Amino acid sequence: MPIVTPASFSPELLTTMRSALDVAVRRIHHSRPTPAMKARMAQRIVAMASEGVTDPHALMSAAVDEGRVSLE
Repeated sequence: MPIVTPASFSPELLTTMRSALDVAVRRIHHSRPTPAMKARMAQRIVAMASEGVTDPHALMSAAVDEGRVSLE
C-alpha cells in the first residue's frame, strides 16, 4: 500500500480524521483528556491515514486504543 503524505490528504479525509478524533476522545471516558493524550491519538490517526486507511470507524478505533494506552 503506498504511503500518503499528510500534505496530500483531501479536505474530505481531513474532516473524517477530525471527526474520528472527536468521537475517540469522547469514547475513552476520561473526563479531562490532556493535550498530550489528544496529540498521541491524533498522531495515530495521521499515521493510519498515511498508510491509506480512510474508514472512519477504523481511524476512531485506533485512536481510542491509543487513548486507553495513554491512561495506563
